[in-house]
Amino acid sequence: MFKKKENIVIIVLLVIMVIAIIGVSWAAFNYSGLGTKVNTITTGSITMTYTETSNTISLTGALPTTDKTGKTRLNQGEYFDFTVSSNITGDTNINYEISAKDVTDSGVRKIDGSNIKLYLTRLTDDGEEELMTPEVYNEEISSNSYTGRPAGEMSLYTSSMNSSESNNYRLRMWVDEDYNPQGDGGNLEFSVRINVYGLDGAVAPVQINEPELDSGMIAVRYDGSNWVKADGSTNNWYNYDKQEWANAVTVSSSTRDTYKNASVGTVVSMDDIETMWVWIPRYSYTIGSEDGTNYYGKQGDYLSSSPTQALPGEIDVKFVSTSTKDRGTAKYLVSSGIEDNSWYTPDAFTFGDEELSGIWVGKFETSSSNPSAENGGDNTTSLDAMIKPNVTSWRNINVSNAFAVAQKMNDSGNRYGFSSSTDTHMMKNSEWAIVAYLSQSKYGKLGNDNFSGANKEVYQNKSDSYITGCSYGSPSNANTDYGCQYTYDVNVSGTGASTTGNIYGVYDMSGGSWEYVMANYNDVISESGFLTMPESKYYDKYITSDVNTACNGSICLSHGLSETAGWYNDYHNTVNETYSWLLRGGIYYSSSSGAGVFNFGQHIGVSGSNGSFRLVMSPSP
Repeated sequence: MFKKKENIVIIVLLVIMVIAIIGVSWAAFNYSGLGTKVNTITTGSITMTYTETSNTISLTGALPTTDKTGKTRLNQGEYFDFTVSSNITGDTNINYEISAKDVTDSGVRKIDGSNIKLYLTRLTDDGEEELMTPEVYNEEISSNSYTGRPAGEMSLYTSSMNSSESNNYRLRMWVDEDYNPQGDGGNLEFSVRINVYGLDGAVAPVQINEPELDSGMIAVRYDGSNWVKADGSTNNWYNYDKQEWANAVTVSSSTRDTYKNASVGTVVSMDDIETMWVWIPRYSYTIGSEDGTNYYGKQGDYLSSSPTQALPGEIDVKFVSTSTKDRGTAKYLVSSGIEDNSWYTPDAFTFGDEELSGIWVGKFETSSSNPSAENGGDNTTSLDAMIKPNVTSWRNINVSNAFAVAQKMNDSGNRYGFSSSTDTHMMKNSEWAIVAYLSQSKYGKLGNDNFSGANKEVYQNKSDSYITGCSYGSPSNANTDYGCQYTYDVNVSGTGASTTGNIYGVYDMSGGSWEYVMANYNDVISESGFLTMPESKYYDKYITSDVNTACNGSICLSHGLSETAGWYNDYHNTVNETYSWLLRGGIYYSSSSGAGVFNFGQHIGVSGSNGSFRLVMSPSP
């Protein structure tokens, strides 16, 4: 038996307030104070105050602790309370950010910050509102120009104030339960300082179009162990700057009212969940070239070498409102910078005659209401669609039946609680592409600091049982042991298979089953099962087999075809008159050309090909 160690870690919290507010007079001010209890700066009509209480976090002899225990600690020295207040008159706005900075003394023996968890809540009349899930200390590599937070600090929470208000916050820290203290010698220390940064909101922070929750949907966040109900009336349940895309679920009809009336933070049982969705907000994009010839994205902050086809760089993305529909070149020279005519708003955000604020995408490959059925559902429309992890995907279904299954999801009296104001349909190729492009931006896995080099690519699902959400733990095309090596909720090794590198992204887009998308060569029905093609807004039509002329004689911008063909060495082969239906994602293909979010192939649309499909919801504007 090992003797339990004492004095393993000493955690200390110091406090400093740093606020830089540009007031109505446009005069810049900077202030910093250490050791005082109230720090205030006033510019024109704006007063912002940061106040800390007398309590501090000071844990001596701290032992590794579970998130469940760490989140509820209330003994003296286990939490730190502080207040951010404002007194605002006139039409102005403050963008502010709470961050943590490692200030461990260089003269002490230090524990690595990757072993320290931080957790922030807001104190309310009803208790505490979770603002961030427990996260290990991880410093941002770039600054935030909208709040004034510099690089080299951990962002905890970003918000804004446009009226006089006061918010009380509580921070907790603990040693991660995975830390093994054996052999560390004891008496390790880790100290952080809490900083608050603020800027006048004349330049608005990056905003996404708020997720449009249908009446049957419940906003959720992950608490480290379970999906819990989030407050859908605020923006606290997602943070695209931290690759935390908005997630929502639908639950069984028998539990829907219970969850709808439940308090924020209630665990939503996976047994009750029927579908899971991820919000892709409307954006414009452009793809840079570092050499003036090859458009593989920019090196930026996320690659240590110049982008190549095998290891592409960042796709530049800006979130836009429904009133913006850029129609530029979708490319630029990195050395010259992005021009106004460089931006292009993807075709997927136009649905028929409607301009969409975003779309909801199925978080996993579709499964059925009877996942134990042959091939997870087989070629029928009698079963209902589900979207869940750790189940068999619905395969061997032809394109027309997959399309019909998706269409009936918002029929009157549907089991999901969807209203007639949403349009559920089978994913189009252009809709697949906007998820892939966002993943390759700073808001997706590319921007996730937990991954570097080749691991920026979305990991493959190599499950030979076609289990949704599985991860191989690597983007490798190597044909080794199949199975479900890591489930979707295993940090890094499992979540690396999502488009964000964390649990908030979209899964099964690399490997898993081939997925039919609604993309067709020149209305050739082939063996898809259609008698006539559906309404044009439900599919992408390519008029030639040449990707350079497939869209009305031009390159199909924003469709993930010629622009990103071969990225990460993904397989690519487009539709033609014989094989008229497009496939995405793919399975293992060869050691040099494999599965991935930029993979595309061709087929005749028939059942029996192990093809699956994915669901999309387009909210009405």
